[in-house]
Amino acid sequence: MIDDPLTEKPEAGSKLLGRAQGFYGLASQEEVGLIMAMNFAFSIGKYNGSTVTVLGRNAVFEKVREMPVIGGSGVFRFARGYVKASTHSFDNKTGNAVVEYNVYVLHF
Repeated sequence: MIDDPLTEKPEAGSKLLGRAQGFYGLASQEEVGLIMAMNFAFSIGKYNGSTVTVLGRNAVFEKVREMPVIGGSGVFRFARGYVKASTHSFDNKTGNAVVEYNVYVLHF
């Protein structure tokens, strides 16, 4: 389960935009591949109360991973698109990672 800060930039003190909430699990026997279901839940500005929903496979050791946007709510109702995820930093001791998501979304 995840409930992580969704920030404007990767630095810890960066502006909080909302929360990245959902879950992931191992889904591959050959590599570290995750199945992810995640909502970017926005809590400020014109996107306050809106979400973008991502569901897909995340091969975490690939430099860039692409996953589909399958929907959204509020401002992002009927959203479709994709995200490109890349790991900004990873701490081997704690297992914590900072991941950058570039979101490309169409909505009505």
